[in-house]
Amino acid sequence: MPTIFSRIIAGQIPGTFVWRDDRCVAFMSINPMAHGHTLVVPIAEVDHWVDGDPDLVAHLFSVTRIIGVAQKRAFGCERVGVILAGYEVPHAHIHVIPTNDMRELSFANAAATIDRESLEKAAEAIRIELRRDGHVGVI
Repeated sequence: MPTIFSRIIAGQIPGTFVWRDDRCVAFMSINPMAHGHTLVVPIAEVDHWVDGDPDLVAHLFSVTRIIGVAQKRAFGCERVGVILAGYEVPHAHIHVIPTNDMRELSFANAAATIDRESLEKAAEAIRIELRRDGHVGVI
């Protein structure tokens, strides 16, 4: 059975995307810990990131860095945190979270709901910075 992320990637469930290439996507978290919280997800269903092909994992981290640079500029945050937990969905993914304090990097801070307008505003702020850097994977 496809994971929820595979269904989002396939367009069966709505997602607010900022990046897509032939190996991965990045879309906004619907339970964000902070404004701009983004997930970088391989298109291939890999349950745990350590099981991924080394080239794929390197690509995921490269895209994570690109997204993080865009977030830092878009939101003026002090740091961009990264979490690889892997318990909530059996499909490898990297949480990329704009932060100003270490305490913001906690799943206890995850919003239960978020409106589409807020997601789209955060996504567009990231897309603007990605385009400014000339990245071709921007959606």
